[in-house]
Amino acid sequence: MGRCKHLKNVERIRIVTKRAFLFAGQGAQKLGMASDLYAAYPVVKETFDTASRILGYDLRELIDSNEEKLNQTRYTQPAILTTSVAIYRLLAENGITPDIVAGLSLGEYSALVAAGALSFEDAVALVAKRGEFMETAAPAGSGKMVAVMNTDPSLIEEICQKASEKGVVTPANYNTPAQIVIGGEVEAVDYAVELLKEAGAKRLIPLNVSGPFHTALLESASQKLAAELEKVSFNDFTLPLVGNTEAQIMKSEDVKALLARQVMEPVRFYDSIATIQEFGVDEVIEIGPGKVLSGFLKKIDKTLPTQNVEDQASLDALLNA
Repeated sequence: MGRCKHLKNVERIRIVTKRAFLFAGQGAQKLGMASDLYAAYPVVKETFDTASRILGYDLRELIDSNEEKLNQTRYTQPAILTTSVAIYRLLAENGITPDIVAGLSLGEYSALVAAGALSFEDAVALVAKRGEFMETAAPAGSGKMVAVMNTDPSLIEEICQKASEKGVVTPANYNTPAQIVIGGEVEAVDYAVELLKEAGAKRLIPLNVSGPFHTALLESASQKLAAELEKVSFNDFTLPLVGNTEAQIMKSEDVKALLARQVMEPVRFYDSIATIQEFGVDEVIEIGPGKVLSGFLKKIDKTLPTQNVEDQASLDALLNA
């Protein structure tokens, strides 16, 4: 009798678990990512083969052998999207699906595929274009991004405003309350860094990114992307997606406008996590290369159980948990 009662409780606990999938963004790419999964699972191979057909080059080969190209945003974006969607599909085959999704910047496109709003084929073509537009709008060396640690967000905003007399500089990524990335034109960012140091900021880390993403310098990319998005048909959401730009559950009618804005507006990651928690999530799985988002989550709320899946070892750890 006691055993039956115990099993009922276990079953009840399983039913109320709400799971969020978070999809990785740029910067997480690495040579050979998901190559072990590609070799082992047909669904992963099919996903990469489809992407290669759409892109007109062998994406798997590029990821495995060309680090220089892999770090150029026009290649990085389809590479991370394809890796993430392949892992998402593999988890679905194993009965692991989300109740709500989100993605950091580029990861939002993987989240749109997972939420049924965008076909994978359209997403691949779209992020390749997005990468081209971003590269053209902000060529390498045209700007910079710096992570500001352990500093009050309102002070950072105030200093960016002051430093704007030297050019464009604004917060670009609100990653955690203790890590906010600022970006913009080199002179303006350097001036903001100087002012932040004077105001007591101790840790400022220049980021190795190819352009000042999520700032007004990407306006031309935003306009081109808006025109491209008009050609794509989006479907209704099959599950909720929390968007970066407003940190709210996206409505179908707003998707195109939000994706165009997202390129040149700040990513509100920790506010997005708050929205996910309001939804009642008690388990988070990060999908795609690296553990960047898991790291942010530990800083936002270390009580939220988080795992990541990027290769065979992490897949096994999840399936055997």
